[in-house]
Amino acid sequence: MREVRVNSKIPTIRITSKGQVTIPKEMRDRCGLYPHTEVEFLLDGEGVRIIPARSFPGRGQALVEHLRRHRPPEALSTDEVMALTRGDADTYDDPG
Repeated sequence: MREVRVNSKIPTIRITSKGQVTIPKEMRDRCGLYPHTEVEFLLDGEGVRIIPARSFPGRGQALVEHLRRHRPPEALSTDEVMALTRGDADTYDDPG
């Protein structure tokens, strides 16, 4: 990995007592680290790399995808959908 100096005027940054640091705006912009971006920390031989996190579907999206793949032969009632959403398999009677 090659080192890129964004701006030689960027001072050394101090870690707060809560373990927080402020990433300089120029560096955030160049790396695509915008507000509310989730990041991953990767350890390498000499330090830490911060990269945008790979996105994974949230619980709701995973449920929708599951329902699309396992579509029952007949329509579900609202109570049956809620039972599936809550993970209450005993309440839902699978017709298949």
